[in-house]
Amino acid sequence: MSDAKKTVKVTQVSSGNGRKPGQQDTLKGLGLNKIGRTRELEDTPSVRGMIRKVQHLVKVDD
Repeated sequence: MSDAKKTVKVTQVSSGNGRKPGQQDTLKGLGLNKIGRTRELEDTPSVRGMIRKVQHLVKVDD
């Protein structure tokens, strides 16, 4: 069994300006705060929940 952790690539495609404060905080929690910024995050249930909360602002590549 390998020790490689599964990751998910998340890119911000829309601005968080004017969104509910919880959505803005979620973007910051994911490490995103500018359009076009990409982060590779560990694929955990908590990260998936954060992505689901701002799914209209991000693009996800598995």
